[in-house]
Amino acid sequence: MTEVLRAEDVHLVREGRPILREVSLTVRPGEHWALLGANGAGKSSLLGLLGALIHPTRGTVDVLGRRLGRVDVRELRSYVGHVDPRHPLGEPLRVRDVVLTGLTNSIAMLPRWRPTPQQRDRADHLIDTLGLAGHREARWPTLSHGQRGRALIARALMPQPRLLLLDEPATGLDLPGRERLIEALGALREAHPRLATVLVTHHLEELPPHTGHALLLREGRTLARGPAAEVLTGDLVGACFGLPLALERHGGRWSVRTERRADTVRA
Repeated sequence: MTEVLRAEDVHLVREGRPILREVSLTVRPGEHWALLGANGAGKSSLLGLLGALIHPTRGTVDVLGRRLGRVDVRELRSYVGHVDPRHPLGEPLRVRDVVLTGLTNSIAMLPRWRPTPQQRDRADHLIDTLGLAGHREARWPTLSHGQRGRALIARALMPQPRLLLLDEPATGLDLPGRERLIEALGALREAHPRLATVLVTHHLEELPPHTGHALLLREGRTLARGPAAEVLTGDLVGACFGLPLALERHGGRWSVRTERRADTVRA
């Protein structure tokens, strides 16, 4: 398969209000996409379409070669890792058990389900890869936001998906937590070179260095799409957020600052 995702001319309408309009996106194995836009631009809605959580009002979405509307989405979702930092866990599960629930697509461990030794080994391997080796037995309430985020990425990877969707994974993280998350995503890329990812954010500083492509959304429409070096420019990102911006990149990481307008300087 040459494509993991293909969305063509997607429209999404909710309660008579257009959320997405004429959005297209193609993601191939091993590609790492950033999906950026201001609050309300439609980022999470597009991610929901790509993860087979919702259906488009018009247009087509193919996920792993299967078209939404023609496939059992419950089965399809088992091949897509979806990471939401607002994971509604109410029980004080251990980290390993949280990761193992990725196999059952459940919030808690199912009563009569027991993981195999191989599945437990895989959970431990992913926990190690995400930098949580010392927290396998830790209870969920004792974890920091950053540790929870990395545990949820390990959980999403348990079914060995070919696609990983990350919805603002750095939400609520302090600077050390954000940097450890970005480091963990880099280790994940090295361990799973064919895995494709789409990361939603509105902060360029949260993008891993290996981000190769980007899509900018503004008011539900595609403003720009393509290689990150061509899309993540001051002019385009500034137009996306409605601000005069200057972007710089060092060591693969982006930084952004607001440029002062000439009229503001004169005043």
